[in-house]
Amino acid sequence: MDILRSLPIGLYLEQPITWLHRLDPRIKLFGLLTFLLTPIQANEFWRIAIAVLLILLTLASKIPMRVWKQQMGILLLLAFMTLAIATISPDGFNATVQPRRPIPEVNVSNDKPSITSPLTLKLPQPTSYNYVLWKAGSITITRRSRELGVRVCTLIFTYLYAPTLFLLVTAPEEITAAIASIFSPLKFFKIPVVEVVLTLTLALRFVPLVLEEVQNLARAMRTRSINWKRLGFKRTTQIWLILAERLIDNLFIRAEQTASAMQVRGFTSPNTHLVVWNPLRLLPRDIALLILLVGMWGVRIYYGNEF
Repeated sequence: MDILRSLPIGLYLEQPITWLHRLDPRIKLFGLLTFLLTPIQANEFWRIAIAVLLILLTLASKIPMRVWKQQMGILLLLAFMTLAIATISPDGFNATVQPRRPIPEVNVSNDKPSITSPLTLKLPQPTSYNYVLWKAGSITITRRSRELGVRVCTLIFTYLYAPTLFLLVTAPEEITAAIASIFSPLKFFKIPVVEVVLTLTLALRFVPLVLEEVQNLARAMRTRSINWKRLGFKRTTQIWLILAERLIDNLFIRAEQTASAMQVRGFTSPNTHLVVWNPLRLLPRDIALLILLVGMWGVRIYYGNEF
């Protein structure tokens, strides 16, 4: 199983180039922050709308299905399982039910109990509100449990899939160029923006190397055809510890090679070298999308607040 192909987490899709690829990275970064921040303290409708909007955005961008089908399927399965578990679980409210009228007094006379209080009448409810939505045996679905289920499942899907989609259509150099452009005023406060952005670029480039090392170790173990059932718990644990140690050693070797390559090219200090990023330009489509995102924030503030 090819990890880099089946689970492209943190990888950039070079081909085909979609309209999401052509957008300005600063606008895409602002859009990512919009998807991540607007669900906070939002109502159920807004959280569901954000998750559906992510799915529609993926379909409208015409990204090949082989790229996002598996990871979106896994995230949707995880979200629906979380929704089901949280909905049928207790909501955590220990509410005690008390009668609205006094308990009828029982008058015992001639060994025959009789109720002396007035007849209890079943009054109609003023509204159609009902805290318990569905009850079958020991399974109870309340408004609170449904709200918790929707909140957790939508946040899991949004917070995991939105960054994945952003990294899928934005090159690491574009991300760092956007961050360097946004935080460029911090240079007046003696903050090393170039150094931070350069470190972020190397970190984004290092993610595929980690996946590649994990994939190589998995293939090496598969070719040896180890019978894990006959090894036992102790020997299996020893093998996994050896694999973890080998993975860490390989990652340190890759990091040392990257550092040596940076030193050879003269990147010993960011203050003495000019780092040239990709040129950024705002086109009319970027301005239109920025207006839509600002309008989206307005709708969120006006309609999407949690009651």
